[in-house]
Amino acid sequence: MNVNTREKIIAVASDLFYEQGFEATSFLHVASRLGISKGNLYHHFKSKDALLNAVVGFRLSETANMLQHWEGASTGPQERIKHYINIVIQNWDKIRVFGCPVGTLSNELVKRDPENKDAQKVFALFRVWLRQQFTEIGESDKADEYAMRVLSWSQGVAVLGSAFGDFIYVKREVTAMCIWIDELHRSDTANSANERNN
Repeated sequence: MNVNTREKIIAVASDLFYEQGFEATSFLHVASRLGISKGNLYHHFKSKDALLNAVVGFRLSETANMLQHWEGASTGPQERIKHYINIVIQNWDKIRVFGCPVGTLSNELVKRDPENKDAQKVFALFRVWLRQQFTEIGESDKADEYAMRVLSWSQGVAVLGSAFGDFIYVKREVTAMCIWIDELHRSDTANSANERNN
């Protein structure tokens, strides 16, 4: 393998931890999927905990890159929030089988150590980003409350949608969330217009 072996190991481990769970995934599983020896893997990571820490960093980087892409590809904050909300539809094939990748990673980390602050990191990244979007909409007083509402709503939809295998329910809830975002945006636009006219 080339100089990107470490990065490939992390990406494959991230997938396997998601699909199989951390405890059920061995170094042999990772090495086999990559077509390398366990010795080669141990050359890069001395323990599974070290590999898990690298996976957390990888997930954070991937999430930050996705958020940055949404910033450049969207016309405004309400559309950016909808990008987040629609993740459950875009990733439904995997969520239906394995659950939410962020939620499952957080659960794995908490199971290993209830005090592990890494369990919050990806959710915290989403929370701060969503809070910024709600602030831009004009909901600065409730920005964090609304950010947490979107996070909890989408996590609930992912869990229940997966449990019941019900994509119609998922689409209905995603539509409801998007309507709520549109109503918030319209309300802010109307309030701004009233302030200008007074």
